[in-house]
Amino acid sequence: MLSRLRKFLVASANLVLLWLMFKLVTGQLDWGLALGSILLSAFWLGLTTLSLRGLFTTYYDKMSRLRIQLPLISGVILAVVALFANDSIVLRSIAGAELLAWLVLYFAWRRNATAFLTTPHGLLPLGTWVNPPVDVLKPGYMVLTSGAMARRMKQALGHGEVVVRGDDGKLKLFSAYMPNGTVINKADQLLRIWPRKGEHYVVLRLKQPLTEEQIQRGWLIAQGMLSENKIWREEANTKRQAFIARLWLPQSWRTWLDKKSAFTTTGYDWLGLFIGFKAKNRWTCVGACAEWYGRNRLKMRHYGTGLLGIGTGILDPIQPQRYLDDPAFELLTDTDRREWESTSTGAEK
Repeated sequence: MLSRLRKFLVASANLVLLWLMFKLVTGQLDWGLALGSILLSAFWLGLTTLSLRGLFTTYYDKMSRLRIQLPLISGVILAVVALFANDSIVLRSIAGAELLAWLVLYFAWRRNATAFLTTPHGLLPLGTWVNPPVDVLKPGYMVLTSGAMARRMKQALGHGEVVVRGDDGKLKLFSAYMPNGTVINKADQLLRIWPRKGEHYVVLRLKQPLTEEQIQRGWLIAQGMLSENKIWREEANTKRQAFIARLWLPQSWRTWLDKKSAFTTTGYDWLGLFIGFKAKNRWTCVGACAEWYGRNRLKMRHYGTGLLGIGTGILDPIQPQRYLDDPAFELLTDTDRREWESTSTGAEK
């Protein structure tokens, strides 16, 4: 609820910002512009300060950094405008104090950057256990890896999979891939392949471990989602083929369109990748994970509240790195690595 209220307030503040920009561009340098600039700068300053602990913690997230950078730039510009838009000593003094506050916030933010680990694509919390062995995995854990999306988005993480236990007793990874839709793969194979391809991965542990019932149900849920996605993919491709057949085009063109892979439905939720729309039978990688956790009755943060925070699911795609500070999980760190190594060494002896 607070997250949605914040989004609504931010969207409203942006509308006020457009009005102040109009006054500035049209040369309306008066007390109204000065007062409005001071109030809006104070709003951004207060909102950013209240969110500072969370923003500092999630500094690894590019969007989190933007949530400080954009208000900071806007707040400084607004305070400077207030200094020159009016001759009032009181308003100028307040604007000067705001500039000083923004400067203090900026240096604190830059100092916070030293608490994070740099990867080829982005940042991770300092002390993260990178590429842990398959032995540490348990059903319900989430594995986040870099992948192609991390390179494109300049983030450390761009893909997510959830650990499930198969009916053969072995650990699998359930997710959705762009070329395939929903998939289930052997966990040990993927954890060997990713580092060989130059990718890294991290593991999120559930704070409340799954019960045996949830573990068994988790495999059935993954199988069910796999089936639902396959049915939708086949129906969508049948409709696509029927549509191509009705086009007033030469047969050779229709054949080319029918065989073109770019026009084939893979089962991946491309719309959800860009705007955060949630479908019932197709998902992005982390969208599939969120759906799996929801069906298995695990409490976690609600994702995809969307534009203005009113639950539209628009312009709010689920991003892998946002799971790092989800209250349902905890990131495996170097402390866990040392404990695992000491236990493994003791077992070998």
